[in-house]
Amino acid sequence: MVKENEHSERGKISPVPGTPWSFFLYVSKPYRHWLYMGILVVITASALSTSTSYFFKLIVDAVEAGDTLAAMRYGLLFPVAILGVQVLYRISGYAVANVTIRTSKHTADVLLTYLLEHNHSYFLNRFAGSVTNKIRNVTGAFESVIPDIIWTQLTAFVAFVVTFFMISLVDAQAALVFFLLLVVLILINQRLAKTKALLSKENAEAGTRLQGGISDVISNMSAVRQYAQTPSELKRLSGLTEEKQRTSLLNWFYTEKLLLINVVIIFVFALLMFWLLISEWTRGAIGAGDFILVLALVSQITGTMVFIGRAMNATARALGELHEGLDDILVPYDIVDRKEAPLLTVSSGEIVWKEVGFSYEQNTIFSDFSLTIPARQRVGLVGSSGAGKSTFVALLLRQSDLGSGSILIDNQDITGITQASLRQAIAVVPQEPILFHRTIRENISYSKPYSTLEEVIAVAKLAHAHEFIMSLPLKYETLVGERGVKLSGGQKQRVAIARAMLKNAPILVLDEATSALDSESEVLIQSALHTLMEGKTVIAIAHRLSTLREMDRIIVLENGKISEDGTHTELASGNGIYARLWEHQSGGFISE
Repeated sequence: MVKENEHSERGKISPVPGTPWSFFLYVSKPYRHWLYMGILVVITASALSTSTSYFFKLIVDAVEAGDTLAAMRYGLLFPVAILGVQVLYRISGYAVANVTIRTSKHTADVLLTYLLEHNHSYFLNRFAGSVTNKIRNVTGAFESVIPDIIWTQLTAFVAFVVTFFMISLVDAQAALVFFLLLVVLILINQRLAKTKALLSKENAEAGTRLQGGISDVISNMSAVRQYAQTPSELKRLSGLTEEKQRTSLLNWFYTEKLLLINVVIIFVFALLMFWLLISEWTRGAIGAGDFILVLALVSQITGTMVFIGRAMNATARALGELHEGLDDILVPYDIVDRKEAPLLTVSSGEIVWKEVGFSYEQNTIFSDFSLTIPARQRVGLVGSSGAGKSTFVALLLRQSDLGSGSILIDNQDITGITQASLRQAIAVVPQEPILFHRTIRENISYSKPYSTLEEVIAVAKLAHAHEFIMSLPLKYETLVGERGVKLSGGQKQRVAIARAMLKNAPILVLDEATSALDSESEVLIQSALHTLMEGKTVIAIAHRLSTLREMDRIIVLENGKISEDGTHTELASGNGIYARLWEHQSGGFISE
């Protein structure tokens, strides 16, 4: 199965395979020469390593023949052969390290590229910690499975082949028993590995839930403390750790069960094999050197046969983690750019909604909704919660696709142009400022990454943020903490407004942009926003109606429909919803 990553990159569609093995081939393709080199060297090293047992036969045969010189020569060549084998393994280590580490890095890049193209709703329905854990599981699985397959399973396979060949030179019956042993081991371990893969996937899912739960609590630690819910959160997390423990123990115990089964199988077949060899030796069919050779071969490979189950289990565990991660990350996109979609070109900034229909979870938000916002008009959106204000902005940003109708910007349907160019043309100042755990300068310049410090300072002054920034110990190089926790609400909002100013997009969306400010700051910000709005098409959402007085036009939404449309003066002097809201405001906010 191949899940199509249909995000547009220079007009091309990039398919990302969704199954573990096909995904591995996809991400390891650029480094296949290292993979081939590692496989070739390991095959050679494993064959030579197993063949060193032949020295024991040569030494014993030389001693029995009384050839002391030959015995000494073979005895001295043995450590030289061992050295050669180890040198080959070190060469393979260089190759395997290259393919493993580079593939792991490429895996992270591919998954992050695919992940960041997901629609907004994808992230709303998932914990950030859970998604992070899935990426770590996938990359970690490759870091373990590649060396395991090459150094354990491939080495074991070569050793089995060489051992079978050498035993067959000594005794055909013993070789047949050894071959049957391999067949039984492989069949049983393959069958048991299927259950192991399911247990591993369950364990990985439990780990993801635990990671998400911990992340959720840490992200909301202020609420946990304010409501004194530490005991209940610990109880909840204890349930998640209990589930992780249960699935981990099931995994471990199942592995021990598999190893015990392997030991019993090897014991039964080894007993039969050596009974046959002793019988052949007592009647003179084989020599002491032959018997010692088989004994050395079996002794050498017994550990490999016992732990082939562990190796297959490790691979099954890794495949379980890969399945769990890939199944969730590589889900098809909800919103994709059309093939070879052009960039949005904004000449004036006119926005037209034509008979738009949109439903969310079987609830109709907009039905046959039409609206024209002329270029550079400043429009205020008013309405109670659930009226459709936030959905209006989300649809304009194409965070969801329409059920019917269309939205045009300068006569260009937003579904026909690239999402990136659409969002590049719109600056948003949200109600809750979104800041990265980076410096203030980096947060402001996020909308224009290659801005100079002078440009950053200029917009910070316009947003009245420069004064408090200069009072900080590191000024513009001050780290703001996760989600900007080191700054006050008003300070974060002013940084967000400075970021929007720097972007200087032709369309501006203000989503309660002054709600987090005190009265003194609001007066300063209002003047800054007045400058920011000049020459732009503006959509402003506000519960504080006093902030909308300067809008050219105010639209009142009710149940996804336009109930009123006019200037502040017109609507406030009327007898409609806006007039009632204006009269009933408490402290300048809509009273719902």
